[in-house]
Amino acid sequence: MLDLAILGLLKEQPLHGYELKKRLGETLGFLWGVSYGSLYPALRRLERDGAIEIVLEPAPAVRVPPTGSLTGDLAAARRAGAARRAKANRRTRKAYRITDRGEQLFTELLLADDASADDEKSFALRLAFCGHVPLAARLELLERRRTALAARLERTRRAGADRWSRVGTERPVPAARDRYTRALVEHRTKSTQRDLEWVEELIAAERAADDDEHPASEPVAPQPTIGTPREGAPA
Repeated sequence: MLDLAILGLLKEQPLHGYELKKRLGETLGFLWGVSYGSLYPALRRLERDGAIEIVLEPAPAVRVPPTGSLTGDLAAARRAGAARRAKANRRTRKAYRITDRGEQLFTELLLADDASADDEKSFALRLAFCGHVPLAARLELLERRRTALAARLERTRRAGADRWSRVGTERPVPAARDRYTRALVEHRTKSTQRDLEWVEELIAAERAADDDEHPASEPVAPQPTIGTPREGAPA
């Protein structure tokens, strides 16, 4: 997921390590806890795989405004030379840029059908970068999420039904505890149902937008052939 997030952010523009860490925190949220200790190894790995490349920033030019006097211009030139030498001695800032291989890897990671299909954070991250892939890929991701949610909803309902069917056949449970357990199951069921409806709305919106962009062509009425007499008309 970290590789996917890095590539997704670099698709928008080249970024420095500090900027990447900041943007990753905004995109992934504080619960992911992206640190420099995890970011830079990921960047080195992506660079080694050819997915990203380093872009060196040119040092900004030092302009010497004229002072109107020879002595002042010489002094300003000396100061500018010292400033250029100081800048040359500083560590060059590196920015990272996605490559063609990175573009391909990004799509592969976004559409990967793995065990994280039912994970909330994984889907949220994929959805955040969904606009970078074509409609067919977006629909594939959303439909896979719909399938995962439908399966989760069925499991939750079945587990709840099994639990309530065993009530009275096992050791008695305190009424308050049983009430809150039931409320928790109902909450999970309703939350999953709302998520499922939301994903279905996204799928419908994607298909409607595609229909607007590519409307079906209307059938053209056949035109009478020139010289052919109409029905009922004298020959």
